[in-house]
Amino acid sequence: MTAQFSSRDPNHPTFWDERFAQGFTPWNFAAVPQALRDFVGAFQRTESSTPNCLIPGCGHANELGFLCESGWQVTAIDFSAAAVQAAKSQVEPWSAQVQQADFFEFTPAGPLDLIYERAFFCALPPAIREAVVRRWAELLPSGAKLIGYFLLDETESISKKGPPFLTSVKEFAGLMSPYFECIENVKVSDSLAVFEGKEHWQVWRRI
Repeated sequence: MTAQFSSRDPNHPTFWDERFAQGFTPWNFAAVPQALRDFVGAFQRTESSTPNCLIPGCGHANELGFLCESGWQVTAIDFSAAAVQAAKSQVEPWSAQVQQADFFEFTPAGPLDLIYERAFFCALPPAIREAVVRRWAELLPSGAKLIGYFLLDETESISKKGPPFLTSVKEFAGLMSPYFECIENVKVSDSLAVFEGKEHWQVWRRI
């Protein structure tokens, strides 16, 4: 049966509630991607601290259990009630780490060391990109890191249709440069079909 949706505005939780309720989630990797595994492994070899990490727009929160098992303090948030319900149902015994919250209004309990990005930035319309980047910068102190997957294209005149919404490499660099410096950038080889050929694993350090 073909999915039927009444909401067309990804700025609103109803848009995502409908898609989760009908099982239409082509962005769901349903596993822990390799670049994140590699980053966590390197972190554990070189750092003795326990990082405090936020996952905005967590969706199914597939990575939450892995990060908690690795000793990280993790909070996963989503403004969609259906997404939160889906996440909680599959991340026991860490379901308490999943909260329904708006990224732009959420305040973490303590200072963050990391924010993990996966299919959140590209899910939101281009008009609020600057606000998302600014909020990342507000949440992360100097030296903290934004890590994850970013949907980028070398072409400057890219389509504004989505989600997912592509961002040009030049535009993204311009948005990030006032607040962050990029310390790692690798093309991803294990992307889902909806992201294939456009996904980059990146690590950004807060200036």
